[in-house]
Amino acid sequence: MADEVLWTVADGVASVTLNRPDRRNAMNVALLSGLRGCFDALEGRRDVRVVVVRGAGPAFCAGMDLREMEAQAGAAGDPESGVVGVLQRVERSRHPTLAVLHGDALAGGCQLALHCDLRIAAEGVRLGMPLARIGLIAPFPFGQKLVEVVGPAHARELLFTGRPVEARRAYEIGLVHRVVVPAELEPATDALAGSIAANAPLSLAGMKAMILRAVSTRETVAHDDLDALALRARTSADASEGRRAMLEKRAPRFRGE
Repeated sequence: MADEVLWTVADGVASVTLNRPDRRNAMNVALLSGLRGCFDALEGRRDVRVVVVRGAGPAFCAGMDLREMEAQAGAAGDPESGVVGVLQRVERSRHPTLAVLHGDALAGGCQLALHCDLRIAAEGVRLGMPLARIGLIAPFPFGQKLVEVVGPAHARELLFTGRPVEARRAYEIGLVHRVVVPAELEPATDALAGSIAANAPLSLAGMKAMILRAVSTRETVAHDDLDALALRARTSADASEGRRAMLEKRAPRFRGE
């Protein structure tokens, strides 16, 4: 497995770590491949009862790797289809999953946290979907997931403004389940993961499957027209300008084209 994702198993808890700290764990092809491979490897293990997902370095995950996206801007195919499939694989894990947010979770990083069953965050951490700030549209499954978790009112604010919210506000709108001071994050994580791992494995797997079945009707919603809108935005001059502006740490100059 690629070094971009590391994992260990102990006492019923699998610890999965995104390992691109110098890039704030931005998702490139190698990291996404490693994440999928990790969850595939964990699926059949009888010694795993809960999976804990973390990020190395200062951030949980900054979203997609903008340098790689810009380099591939002219390539055929959808560079976002890979991340959608991988995060759906994380969600379909038969094990309960817990995202531990010691640092910011933005865009695809926020979605990775949302595709885990539970989320615990340190005070001061920011979560958000700043795609409009770089000229992109959230892929339909990601927008659907955000609405499922926080409801349409809060989803509108997060998507339209592109502004991230801090952990306490994220807790108020249901984006995270628990917020603790940074020094208590790991003890709180260990306690929560341990309480899950102490339960009956068949019960955990069965209840996870039940929840996934309960929300499975969302997959029947047609969204070809929305995919076309996302493609138009992703291949626009504005999107390229947004990526370059973010990388160059300047305000973008959008023209609506």
